[in-house]
Amino acid sequence: MVETRQVINFSEKLSKITDLWQPRIIAEMNDYQFKVVRIEGDFIWHDHPETDEAFIVLSGQLRIDFHDRAVSIGPGEMFVVPKGVEHKTFAEREVHLLLIEPRGVLNTGNAGGDRTAQNDIWV
Repeated sequence: MVETRQVINFSEKLSKITDLWQPRIIAEMNDYQFKVVRIEGDFIWHDHPETDEAFIVLSGQLRIDFHDRAVSIGPGEMFVVPKGVEHKTFAEREVHLLLIEPRGVLNTGNAGGDRTAQNDIWV
């Protein structure tokens, strides 16, 4: 865990992450974690039955696919995926994201697989 009374710089934190699809915690508030992640390419279909998931794009262009539509969000934009809604993210080029979700949420939900990142790693 990091000292909580400090300014957090997203670019500085992202520069410490070398692997794609590996969210890292940068802060906690109550039972919520703020995570930064670098992504590129296609993710897997998954959902989070117990919680909503907030995506905030810091840089790049993110597409979130649903079974009935897709949404695109760019820098400075945010989208909340409601709990239980199956979705898949895609980034044609590298995207930097800020995720906000309850402590302990796996990035792949209940889908599992080789894209499941280890939880509770701080950067």
